[in-house]
Amino acid sequence: MSTYPFTRLRRTRGSSWSRSLVSENEVLRKDLIWTIIVSDSKAKRTSIPSMPGIDRVNLDEIVSEAKKATDLGIPAIALFPNINPKNKTECASEALNPNGLIPQAIQAIKASTPNLGIIVDVALDPYTSHGHDGLMEGNKILNDASIEILAESANILGNAGADIVAPSDMMDGRVVAIRDSLEKAHLCDVMIMSYAAKYASSFYGPYRDAIGTSLSLVGDKRTYQMDPANSDEALREVEQDILEGADMIMIKPGMPYLDIIKRIKDEFRMPTYAFQVSGEYSMLKAVSQNGWLDEKKIVMESLLSFKRAGCDGIFTYFAPEAAKWLKN
Repeated sequence: MSTYPFTRLRRTRGSSWSRSLVSENEVLRKDLIWTIIVSDSKAKRTSIPSMPGIDRVNLDEIVSEAKKATDLGIPAIALFPNINPKNKTECASEALNPNGLIPQAIQAIKASTPNLGIIVDVALDPYTSHGHDGLMEGNKILNDASIEILAESANILGNAGADIVAPSDMMDGRVVAIRDSLEKAHLCDVMIMSYAAKYASSFYGPYRDAIGTSLSLVGDKRTYQMDPANSDEALREVEQDILEGADMIMIKPGMPYLDIIKRIKDEFRMPTYAFQVSGEYSMLKAVSQNGWLDEKKIVMESLLSFKRAGCDGIFTYFAPEAAKWLKN
């Protein structure tokens, strides 16, 4: 039996103040994590054609970006490296350089903006000549040999001052290896944000341009990243990483996987984050640049969808723009 006219759901939608009173979710500046590509180039900024409006920044410029993040009320930034191809090797040796690009960036940021959170990617693909997240033997990705390097790399990043290390490689057992390594190195306060449900997605293309792996990548990553068809498997991945010592959980990509975010948050009630990846950024940017959709409206709606699904925060290239809109 209908309850109309005694119940009229449009009543609370009639004005902005009443809509605000009954709003269930909200995007705040504290929810934003700004993803930044750091380059070892001498040029302060280098554009990325497949990501309009996004630049790679060098060590001098990353300090300015960190100060900008603080001024905008963004609580943390996430760093990803673009290194000279001549420094890439099959065994990802540059990932173990304590004086490498990202350790230097961390130290420079902490010296200038000590209260800004720094999240760093723990993966080998920016450092390998073949573009994979693990070591290779023939066409096979070596799991156990890879996690040894990942754990050592996490220690280097923690010693440099990283607040959160974020393994994004999807090797089995890498969280416990990193946690054990950090504990032995007396880096027990360094947090682990695990890319626990990272899918073998086509949405990563522009990012691979940004870090310089799109041309070097041999084959694909389907033997270690998750099948986009699977949902139950994501719960198994997340449960394993929690048991291994992860402090926070990441789902990647974002909007195409809102159902995964919802299931994970409902099941585990862990701090849960999503990555609005490069392909998502480029799509939204392209339609707005063509005048087909309003950039501010679609970006904020997309960010709200993450909060509605259960996210505690969002990694996004739109963070500075969104922070400005929210601040105003």
